[in-house]
Amino acid sequence: MRKILLGGLALILLAAVLFFTLAPGIVERGMNQVVAIPLKITPRAQALNAKLQIADMHADTLLWQRSVLARADRGQVDLPRLIAGNYALQVFSSVTKTPKGQNYDANSGDTDNITALTIADLQPPRTWGSLLQRSLWHAQKLHRYAQQSDGLLRVITTPDELNRLLADRADPSRWSGQPHSIATRVPHPPVGAMLSIEGLQDMEGKLSNLDVLYNAGFRMAGLAHFFDNDVAGSMHGEAKGGLTPLGRQVVRRMEAIGMVVDIAHSSHATIAEVLAMARRPVVASHGGVQATCKVNRNLTDDEIRGVARTSGVIGIGYWDAAICSTKPEAAAAAIAHVRDVVGIDYVGLGSDFDGAVTTGFDSSQIAAVTQALIDRGFSDADIAKVMGGNVLRVLRAGIAPSVPGKRPV
Repeated sequence: MRKILLGGLALILLAAVLFFTLAPGIVERGMNQVVAIPLKITPRAQALNAKLQIADMHADTLLWQRSVLARADRGQVDLPRLIAGNYALQVFSSVTKTPKGQNYDANSGDTDNITALTIADLQPPRTWGSLLQRSLWHAQKLHRYAQQSDGLLRVITTPDELNRLLADRADPSRWSGQPHSIATRVPHPPVGAMLSIEGLQDMEGKLSNLDVLYNAGFRMAGLAHFFDNDVAGSMHGEAKGGLTPLGRQVVRRMEAIGMVVDIAHSSHATIAEVLAMARRPVVASHGGVQATCKVNRNLTDDEIRGVARTSGVIGIGYWDAAICSTKPEAAAAAIAHVRDVVGIDYVGLGSDFDGAVTTGFDSSQIAAVTQALIDRGFSDADIAKVMGGNVLRVLRAGIAPSVPGKRPV
């Protein structure tokens, strides 16, 4: 009997080890897929892409159990692939809660998929029952990756840090002397990383927690994600209402301390209220436009104009529900529409890579979008704005406190 019990215990332990080792990767492989499509990337596009300061406003890589520093065999973003794509900056979002049966039409906030993932990933127990702690864990992970990267990955929290990153990237003498073994044995310019939040349910109803998140390094936040929360209505919620009284306080506080307000996933009512009260640039970090892909989460032309009036930027993604395709040509069509409505200065990249989306290419192949813009007749100067210049301009302005020296402590 004792042998049977010990054998059973061994089988249970083996099953547990296999589950915690294999399950997270299996889950991600099924959710962050690259279904390869034929890509046209000419030498001209490659050469132009190599000169750009590419910046993307949204990737959910921190949610998953794998290191950002190592090239993975799954997902769409990691440091080696960002280097291959010549990224200057990637914004990494913290996803803390998603509803079961998640869909684009209507979701309750009563259920949560992420709790099981935090346990399966063997995250600290403090994250199992706290949305705030989940975001703080994501911030801790990114800072740890930066510390382990030999200076190749830098977390950006101030305009000065962003300016220094871009200056260092432009001057090979500042980085070419030291090969970086973390991601490659060939010297490369540093890559910036910025922290964002996908839905401020992680404030757990307390305005003071916004400052906690700021002090952890977060410099952008979406007000809502796939369900209505105590800050704002979601495009995919049940009520789809506007800002709550707490939400209006949140927007003002974000503007004061230097956190960029992100209206991606917000309801049309929330978007209208935010754009009416905004005093600083607003972004729609990842999505599309209804003119080229009529999906409820995409922006109307009036909303495009509203973002432009704040001097903000609209990030165009590459998955089907954003552009009704996974082809870079469809992303270029959405970008061209924003340009035609409000001008070239208000559109950029918002991939939603690693956000449970299927794409036709990953971050290492971003030159395919450069190529699609060339093929649509965009000038090199306008391509430089779309591929990063506009996003970098808005982030530089948005993360500066409105009152110099007045920051949370």
